[in-house]
Amino acid sequence: MPEFRPALELNRRFYFECVRPALDHHYPNLEHAAALIGYGSEVLGFDTAMSMDHNWYPRVFLFLQEKDNELVSPIREMLGRELPHEFLGFPVDSVPSPDEPGTRWMESKSEGPVDHRVTALTLREFTLENMAWDNSEPLSPVDWLTWPSQVLGTMTAGAVYFDNVGELTRFRETLAWYPQDVWLYLLASLWDRIGQEEHLMPRAGFVGDELGSALIGSRLVRDIMSLCFLMEKQYAPYPKWFGSGFKKLTCAKELAPSLWSAQTAETWGEREKALCNACEILAKQHNRLTITEPVAEQVSNFHGRPFKIIHADKVAQSIVKQLTDPEVKRIAANGLIGGIDQWSDNSELRSNLTHWRKGIRNLYE
Repeated sequence: MPEFRPALELNRRFYFECVRPALDHHYPNLEHAAALIGYGSEVLGFDTAMSMDHNWYPRVFLFLQEKDNELVSPIREMLGRELPHEFLGFPVDSVPSPDEPGTRWMESKSEGPVDHRVTALTLREFTLENMAWDNSEPLSPVDWLTWPSQVLGTMTAGAVYFDNVGELTRFRETLAWYPQDVWLYLLASLWDRIGQEEHLMPRAGFVGDELGSALIGSRLVRDIMSLCFLMEKQYAPYPKWFGSGFKKLTCAKELAPSLWSAQTAETWGEREKALCNACEILAKQHNRLTITEPVAEQVSNFHGRPFKIIHADKVAQSIVKQLTDPEVKRIAANGLIGGIDQWSDNSELRSNLTHWRKGIRNLYE
C-alpha cells in the first residue's frame, strides 16, 4: 500500500484523471456534480493512515439530475469497464469485510470489471438516504432540530469537485448554518443544560462523592465545548472527532487549559475553580456575540451556598427573549430540550435517521 495521502485531494485527482475522462467520452454532454460529502472521517479532513483499513478508497459521488436518473446503472457499468484497478497505487476495487458487516476495504484485482465506489445518484436520493429528508420539501425548524450536527457537518464539509448544474452547491449553501432563531434556541438550550448541573458538581463533591462530582464535571466540560461550536457557528462532529474539532476553534487556546484542568482535577474544589474560569470565559464570548443585553461575566454564589456558578439559566432566558419565529417560540415555550445532540448521545438514534427521525420529530410537533 502506498503512503497515506488525504482522501479529499486523492479523490479530486481520481475524479479529474479517471472518472471525468470516462464520462466525457461516453456521456460528453452530461450535466452533473461530483463531490465527496456524507460519511467518512475524510470528509471532515480527519482521516489518517489508520483510516485506510476500512471504507477508505478512491471514491466520489456523481449527482445526476432527475431527468437523467435512468443513467445510474449504465454509468456504473461503464465505469466498471473503464476505470483502472489501481490509482496512484491505491486499489480502486473494494470488497466487503468478512469480520465487520457494512464495512469494505481495498483489495487489488488485475482483471475483470472494477468493483468501484463511484456512486451515481440524484441529490434527492442522497438526502433521503442520508438525512431522511426529501430536498424538494421546504425546511422547518423541526427539520433542523432533528438532524445531528455531525450530519449537517458532513453535508457542508468535504469538497465539491465539479458542479455545472448548481443544485448541489445551492443545497450546501442552504445547510451552511442554522436559521437565526434555531441557532438562538440551540444556544439557549445549552446554556440551560449548564444551568441545570453547574451547582450539582460541587454539591456532589461537598458530600464526599468525588466520582459523582467528576462525572458531572465531565458533562459540563462537554456542554461548554458544544456551546463553543455553536458560538463560532461550526457544526460539531461526533465523539470520535469532537475534541479534534474543538482544537480548531478560535476559543480553544484560551479555554482548553481550564477544561483539561476540570477533567483531571482530583478534588471538587480544584474542579470548581477550573470550571468557573471556563464559564467566565464563556460568558465573555457570549457578550461578544451581542445577541442579548450583556450578562454577568463573573461567577457568584448559588443561592447563598458556598458554590460558585455563572448562573447559566439566566443567560438562557435572555436568549429566549430574542426569539421572533413563531414556530421556534412555540417549541421553546414547551421546554429548552434543544436539538437531538443535546438530549441524546445514543449512536443508533443519531445515525439511523431513516428509522428514527419520524419519531424524533414527534417530540417537537
